[in-house]
Amino acid sequence: MLIQLDFTDLGWALGMVAIAIGLSAWQGLGLEGSIAIAAGRTLIQLVGVGYVLAVVFAPEGKNPWLVLAFLAIMVTTASMVATNRISKKIKNLLPLVSGSILIGTALTLAYTNLLILQPEPWYEPQYLIPLAGMILGNAMNAGAIAGERLVSTVNSSQLEIETHLSLGSTPQQAVKQYRKEAIKAGLIPILNTMTVVGIVTLPGMMTGQMLSGVSPLDAASYQILIMFVLALATLIATLLLTEGLCRRFFNQDAQLIKW
Repeated sequence: MLIQLDFTDLGWALGMVAIAIGLSAWQGLGLEGSIAIAAGRTLIQLVGVGYVLAVVFAPEGKNPWLVLAFLAIMVTTASMVATNRISKKIKNLLPLVSGSILIGTALTLAYTNLLILQPEPWYEPQYLIPLAGMILGNAMNAGAIAGERLVSTVNSSQLEIETHLSLGSTPQQAVKQYRKEAIKAGLIPILNTMTVVGIVTLPGMMTGQMLSGVSPLDAASYQILIMFVLALATLIATLLLTEGLCRRFFNQDAQLIKW
């Protein structure tokens, strides 16, 4: 049985934020403002999205265009955040980031919806939106980590890259190792999670399902699906993003561009 939380319960939950602020002030950490802002944004954003999703999830609101519009907003936001984390010097980076994240998300969602879940209708928001949200969040983080690592490594290894080019290597060969390392870095969070899931941590989705009364075995089954979906989506997104970035590092004459 699901225990409903009212405004009084949420008020008590805010008390934990007040305690965190007090601990920060006591220890002189200077995090009081950051904690307050983060808590405020959490409250406003989740309440806002809760009301929006209530409309999308309503029987009369189950419109494919409405669902796709909500997903488009999610993709755009994730892409902008990842782009800002990677670099502000590379021109027209947003289309590359958004395309990589969108393709990774769309392919894995299509595979999951068409072959595994098979909801009716296909745009059922109960499945599509939560899955897309988890995929986008992980693809955004993986893409940002991989992209930032690749850009910083290439910028600090210009002499080595130019040496490879002067010895006859193609641009792809000159940065191949840096790209591999960047992809591995982007996948570290999801691989670490998959390694200890169920032993060290219980993921948020599984915990949420059990709190809402779902059988632990059913919650575990969905969590297994989610972990595999996230692994594939993040790998596709980082592969596409790093490949596109590698092409941006060189001009038409195969010369390294210094950002």
